[in-house]
Amino acid sequence: MDQRQRTALAGGILLVLIGLCLLVGRLSPAIQDLMPQETGWPLILVGVGALLLVIGLISGNAAMAVPACIVAGIGLILNYQVATGDWGSWLYMWALIPFFAGLGTVLAGILGMNPSRSIRDGLWTMAVSLGLFLVFSSLFGGPVPASAYWPVLLIALGVAELIRNVAFPRRVG
Repeated sequence: MDQRQRTALAGGILLVLIGLCLLVGRLSPAIQDLMPQETGWPLILVGVGALLLVIGLISGNAAMAVPACIVAGIGLILNYQVATGDWGSWLYMWALIPFFAGLGTVLAGILGMNPSRSIRDGLWTMAVSLGLFLVFSSLFGGPVPASAYWPVLLIALGVAELIRNVAFPRRVG
């Protein structure tokens, strides 16, 4: 079975599993009680992310780790917002989405997709995303009280980017 067939098979399995989970949730009151609809719906996204990762592992497509981490990460952000009622946190929480993409890239590298480059690029993406999160969080009243010091973070990120480009230049072609 080639890569395209495995991916199509994995997509079909994913749809069947999601459908079964939703059907069981509708038909079983005991399961409905485990996850209240008012507050538990973001966890469905976390579950979909986990299923995407499993499907990627089954199909041999390590790159599926990237969308899996993004979907699960957005589910975690929404779960925080539903639990706390802090919907205004989206002003700075969006900056974590590249972090989840970087995490997926690192995971894809660990699973065998161009390991050294994927891990390096994923870690860099995660670092930049955390920097953005800290900056926007401090600007918009988030949990990071570094509002007076965030320019130092920008300087540090700039220096890190300069060092990375001088010490590890990318080869073209």
